Amino acid sequence: MNLWLRVLHLLIASLFRPKLDPVNEVSRLDFRVWPHDLDTSFHMNNGRYWSLMDLGRADIMVRSGMWRAVLKNRWLPVVSAGQIRFRRELKLFQPFTLETRIVTWGEGWVVMEQKLITIGKDASPVSAAGALVRVGLYDRKARSFVPVERILTDLGIRASAPPESPQITAFLAAEEAMKKTA
Repeated sequence: MNLWLRVLHLLIASLFRPKLDPVNEVSRLDFRVWPHDLDTSFHMNNGRYWSLMDLGRADIMVRSGMWRAVLKNRWLPVVSAGQIRFRRELKLFQPFTLETRIVTWGEGWVVMEQKLITIGKDASPVSAAGALVRVGLYDRKARSFVPVERILTDLGIRASAPPESPQITAFLAAEEAMKKTA
């Protein structure tokens, strides 16, 4: 239930937040670790990181206006791969910011980078976790992923995919290798 409240908050807050350019801007969402986010070690549960990252991707979809085409065409957002690196624990009531941005894309997918940032003892930003996620919009009627170019055109955006960093290239290569075993 707690994530539904966070989703509702995200949707209501998006009415008052500025439109977001999904290619050039970063989504930033502020959260706090609540008791229902904890595991038996009394820090945020590993699975909760992934659940909150869903909200970061939803924020980009809603604030960019992409949600209209998703609902109209009955496209299904799909995560095909993800890799996370935990760096610092997040403790009860600790505030943090989730940053989500698109870093590159291919024919029918985008790679998003997501970071959970908290404040260190010296008031400097500290990375608690970082992830790369490969996502796409699946068109059930066509039984294929929607070309990114079509999505960007629907949003009135003309852009070329940024070049892949070595980390993204390695992430995509690992995902391709996993396809052969999973």
